[in-house]
Parts: sequence; C-alpha cells; structure tokens
Amino acid sequence: MTRVELTGLNSSIKLSSGHSIPRLGLGVYQSKEGQEAENAVLWALQAGYRHIDTATSYENETSVGNAIRKSGIPRNEIFVTTKLTEDDQGYESTLAACDVSLKKLGLDYIDLYLIHSPLCGSELRKKSWKAMEKLHAEGKVKSIGVSNYGVHHLKELLEDSGATIRPAVNQIEVHPWLTRTDIVSFCKAHNIAVESYSPLVQAHKLKDPTLVKIAAVHSKTPAQVLIRWNLQRGNIVIPKSSKKQRIIENADVFGFELSEEEVEELAALNENYVTEWDPTVAP
Repeated sequence: MTRVELTGLNSSIKLSSGHSIPRLGLGVYQSKEGQEAENAVLWALQAGYRHIDTATSYENETSVGNAIRKSGIPRNEIFVTTKLTEDDQGYESTLAACDVSLKKLGLDYIDLYLIHSPLCGSELRKKSWKAMEKLHAEGKVKSIGVSNYGVHHLKELLEDSGATIRPAVNQIEVHPWLTRTDIVSFCKAHNIAVESYSPLVQAHKLKDPTLVKIAAVHSKTPAQVLIRWNLQRGNIVIPKSSKKQRIIENADVFGFELSEEEVEELAALNENYVTEWDPTVAP
C-alpha cells in the first residue's frame, strides 16, 4: 500500500483537472434546509474544514451558501461540491440545473459538479456529460465528475469519442464492508479520484469487534478509525453529521496512523454491504 501524506485538514489531492480538493470534507446529506444545515456547515468551517459536499437532491444548497457567506472565509479557500440530480439529466436541463444550483448557493462557480448517478441510461448520461464539459469551459464549474458509477459506466464515458474531459472524481460508497476493489482499481488506473461517501456505514457497524479492537489500540473512536482507514487508502472522505461535537471529532483523525496490517484487517471485513442504494450496478 502506497503511503498517503496526511498532515491535517489542509491535506489535499490534485485532481486531473489541475485543481486540488481537500481529502476530508463535510457531507450534508439529510441535513435539513435552514438552521440545521447552516449550523453544520458553519461548525465545520470553524473547525477547519474547507470542503463541503451537497447536492440538488439534498435540498439544502441555499443553507450551504448562507453558511459560507456567514463564515467570513474567502470563497477561494472553500471547496464546494454539488450534484446533478437524475430528474435534471440531459443536455439543456443539465445547463439549467447548474444555474439553479449556483443561484441557490449564491456562488459564481462550483468547485466540483457531479452527475449524481447513472440511473437515467446511456443516452442521457452522454448528453449530461457534454453539458458538464460546456459548464467547465464556461468557468461555471472548475472540475467535473460522476457519482455512483460502476466500471462499465466509466468505460462508456471514457470510450465516448465525443467526450473531451475525463471525470476528475467518482464519488461512491466505500468502507471496510464495501471495499469496491474493482471500481477503485479502475479509477486509480485512469487517474480518477475516489471519493467515499457513507464512510461510517451510517453507524450500522460501529460495534464490530475488529473495528472496536483497533479503535481501542489507538484510543480513538470506531468512527475516527473508519475515516482514517479511507484516508490511508488514498480516498477523499466526506463523513456527514449535523452535530457539532461529531463534526469536530470526525476531523480529529490526523494524529494517529493505522498500521498496514490494521488497514488490511479492516479491508478483510468486506461483505459487499450497501447501506442504501447501489446505482453502480445499473445498466
């Protein structure tokens, strides 16, 4: 396993687009629009996070934008991701959807714009990607990528003679019980960064004996070990929480290191366990 340099919340990875993305971010999935989402983002930014991940379908882009402005932190120091929902896929509808997201966020540009899933079928996926490339060319988005894409979806995109930009990121569910070896290996071979959502397995596995044992060795929580595991495997990680203490705790993962044996011991727990949905298998 190649050693990943992790110096703190300022640790970043350079994407194929040439832009850098912080390795650890805050996900705001299920954070309610209004005070809950706004507070979560503010607390994260105050704790040193500089990467916020939202989506049109989360219905909280307005709150994310409000929090960014209230933080007083310069816009160019915060990396913002949002996503194109399934309902908006297609060429013209993708262009329109991005403008709506920019307006809700109150931003001049989006750092990373992702196709949220491949569920709409090959034709719409290709049209959406052409629109993403146009948005990139216009400067409305700095980097473009995909989410929940399986290897066959990625091959389709890379082999499309009309595509001129490869996806910078593939955001997928990754944790010790769902290692996604095939997708991760393909992404790394094609310079596509892997971004892990649901790294805490939505708390379904926090009492696993192997995880608890390793956490005790390092005097860390099981959640902190899970985040560290993903980071050490070279992935970008976006744990979600709307609780201040958890947000702070999730960032406290840079003062210890899992051994290579511990990383592999956790990876051996793989059982292809999906917490919610799995669009990677869609046609």
